Parts: sequence; C-alpha cells; structure tokens
Amino acid sequence: MAIRLEEKSAKQIIVALSVVVALLVGVLNWGIDKRMVTGLDLSFFPKFHALLNSVVALLLVVGLVFIKKGEKSLHQKSMFLSFVVSAVFLLSYVLYHTLAEPTSYGGVGGFKYTYYFILITHIILAAVIMPFILMTFYYAWSEKWVKHKSLAKKIWPFWFYVAVTGVVIYFMIAPYYSY
Repeated sequence: MAIRLEEKSAKQIIVALSVVVALLVGVLNWGIDKRMVTGLDLSFFPKFHALLNSVVALLLVVGLVFIKKGEKSLHQKSMFLSFVVSAVFLLSYVLYHTLAEPTSYGGVGGFKYTYYFILITHIILAAVIMPFILMTFYYAWSEKWVKHKSLAKKIWPFWFYVAVTGVVIYFMIAPYYSY
C-alpha cells in the first residue's frame, strides 16, 4: 500500500524528526541530574542493548538475503522488523542513559584507541544515517522502488555497521560496568 505524502513533505518531516531525536538524546544524556534516580537496577540494559543490536544486524542480513532471492514480501517484513527493533533500542538507550551514570572505558594502549575509534564512528554514523533510513522506508512505503533501491544500497552497510559495532562496543566496555 502506497503512502500518499509528497516527497518534499516527507523529507521535511524526516529531517525535523531526526533533529528532534538527536536533540532529545543529547538533552537526556547530558542535561539530567542522574543523582535524582536512586535504587533502580539498571544492570540489564547494556546486555539488552547488545541483544537488540544483534537482532537488528541479523534481520538486516536476512532482509538482504531475501531481496537477493527475490522474496520481496519476506524482505519487507525483515526490514520492517529491523526498523522496529532499532526504534525499541533507541528508546531503551535514551532511557538508560537518562538514568545511569556513564561508564568509562578502562582499556589501555591500542585497545583504548580501537575502542574510541569504534565508539566515535558508531555514534556519528548512528546519528547521520537515521534520516536516510527513514527516507528509505518512505520510498518503500510510497512504492518509489528505484529511489528505494538506490538509497537502500548506500545505507544498508552503514546501518549494519552501526548494529554490529553496538555489540562490539558492549563487549569491549562490559568489564568496566560497576554492576
């Protein structure tokens, strides 16, 4: 079923939504006094986030395999689930970082540089690709297949990188959590 929304309007909504989400993440991560939250067990969040990122990575691969095999319906379902799981991750991530004190990476030498390289590229790409993912979904839902395919081919590797590096980051920082 095609969505009846002009491309210009869709782009404006997507850009506005992406900016709002980025600002919200920033404000909630750095603008809240975390001392007001006490007694909550937040220890399950990092593992949950790694699980969600793993599921997204798997669904992205499954979706790619399905479209390469011509299984359009299964591709659409896989990609929609990737989107939903990514949205659940984003909401959970914001909630966790709103409530939890930050954890510092304790590695040294090459591990430290590798960790920060992966972390920084992960954060930047996660912020940058969001509007492109939304636009890719808009093109699919509005049945603009040529634009969808062109953008999806460019965005998929970055979305996959963000999902996989989210898991890598968890395993690298997990020894330094205080719980």
